[in-house]
Amino acid sequence: MLLLSMTAGVVFYCCKRPAVAPEKAIAGRLAEQTGQFAAAADSLREAIKRGEGEAGLQLLFLKARLAYKDIEWAAEYFEPATARFMNGPPVAEVEPYDGQVLAPGGLQVMEAWLFPHYDSSHRKDLLDQCGLLDRASERCRSHFTNIGIFDWQVFDAVKLEVFRVETTGITGFDDPLTLKSMEESAEALSSVKEVLGHYGDVGKYFDGASAFLSAGRDFNRFDRAAFIIQYANPLTAAITGLEGRLKIHVIRYNRLLDQDAKTLFDAGAFNVNAYSPNRSSFMTPERVALGRRLFMDPVLSGDGSRSCQSCHQPDKVFTDGLVKNTVLGLNRLLKRNTPTLVNAALQPSQFYDMRVTTLENQSRTVVQNEDEMHGAMTMSVERLWRDTSYRRAFTEAFPVEGRVRIDTLEVMNALGSYIRSLTMLNSRFDDYMRGNGGAMSGAEVAGFNLFMGKAKCGTCHYMPLFNGTFPPRYMKTEAEVIGVPEDSAGRRLDPDRGRYDVMAVAQLDHAFKTPTLRNVARTAPYMHNGVYRTLEQVVAFYEKGGGAGLGLRVENQTLPFDKLTLTEMEKGELVAFLRALDSK
Repeated sequence: MLLLSMTAGVVFYCCKRPAVAPEKAIAGRLAEQTGQFAAAADSLREAIKRGEGEAGLQLLFLKARLAYKDIEWAAEYFEPATARFMNGPPVAEVEPYDGQVLAPGGLQVMEAWLFPHYDSSHRKDLLDQCGLLDRASERCRSHFTNIGIFDWQVFDAVKLEVFRVETTGITGFDDPLTLKSMEESAEALSSVKEVLGHYGDVGKYFDGASAFLSAGRDFNRFDRAAFIIQYANPLTAAITGLEGRLKIHVIRYNRLLDQDAKTLFDAGAFNVNAYSPNRSSFMTPERVALGRRLFMDPVLSGDGSRSCQSCHQPDKVFTDGLVKNTVLGLNRLLKRNTPTLVNAALQPSQFYDMRVTTLENQSRTVVQNEDEMHGAMTMSVERLWRDTSYRRAFTEAFPVEGRVRIDTLEVMNALGSYIRSLTMLNSRFDDYMRGNGGAMSGAEVAGFNLFMGKAKCGTCHYMPLFNGTFPPRYMKTEAEVIGVPEDSAGRRLDPDRGRYDVMAVAQLDHAFKTPTLRNVARTAPYMHNGVYRTLEQVVAFYEKGGGAGLGLRVENQTLPFDKLTLTEMEKGELVAFLRALDSK
């Protein structure tokens, strides 16, 4: 690993494009580094074959991880499907559309068999994984050798790598047992620095960032807030500035994290239209205004007695404050707690069980659900058409020449547009991360560092959205099995099977979407069944290791079973930080 000294400064000095196309040199270097990763995997495989001792195998494994971090920025960007078999999650993944189960593979899987002690019963499994690494390396090397890459892709990929370091690298997400997060993150940044060096003098800020990481070997004590504010934010801003000064032509496409975002905390860094059905569905002021009116109007319900706002109340951050609301017209509880709609646009799957992928389909599903609103879109549009005021509003929002009716898709898109307008990333936490040092108290900052470190919250609720949309590509939202009990006594597992009822795959039994924690202090009660009334109760549940930690039988629990060993002070700091996520 390259050790760098602490220096100051964030200025990029040279903006002139080198005479030799840097992308070709970068591709050549990537092919070489991928070969080095393959060689590291081969060394580990040979050591396993000859019966090397635990210490030797662990050392070779850690060397392989560092070799992967050298190519992570490119492997994750250009070959994400292949990268999954190099350093993917250690649990089986289920494809959201066809239910195909993808077996886990790569370094994270191997870590569990080598740390804290070598489990020789998995010797053959380790050899198989080494073979998998070798084949994946060859696919990546073939890509870098045979397929051209472009300057704009290089800049996009390296900036995403810095964002990856911020959101998952420093949290122990991919090395939960070795906790070499800071060393590995420093290695990743060293590789990015080398890449950007092809475009001129990339300045000295990388040195300071790497030195700060290298000095922070104590995982639980590492000051993640300081690292992000003092190093990562200026670094990604400087990368963006260098790209602009070089006048690199950027191919733009619709995605959640804006390509021009200088930091993860920029106003407008996240694109609320990213998960719209298509470009014609993007929100406009007229559609938002119409959607707001429809949201408040009971006209869409079957008996005209319930509106969307009946359950999603603005003064309660678009929740209702109830454990569960009631079935329309009956004194019977609905199946699940009412979730907030604030920042719902920042996830590509909706509902606790993730059964729809757009806000438009979410709106239609709720309106037509017999327990919730028991409406019918076809009848609703007829009623709306007869209202001349609504007719004018739809014409303004969806200009159609010779309009003779209102389309059901227009109703859905108007509601979806209004919900997209409820995106709020303006908490005191955001102010603090943008440089306002007085925006959070010392206890709240300590809570953030716990959230991202010792408490392991940030490995599922990813900063800065604090939901399950996986950074930095933000292509999917994750579901987790945490073993939520039926009641606060914790004696029985809640019978709701979550995503399993949508897709009957064993891994999804009792799995639920990882929701946003923004405004969480104002959205009690908590969990899909409203079982916990306070944040302190929720923290205690996680601190004990979820349902399995409570002694419940949750064989497929994805939440670690071990206790977090948080002190009472640390629990208080964690809750204090969560309260700092309230929107203004």
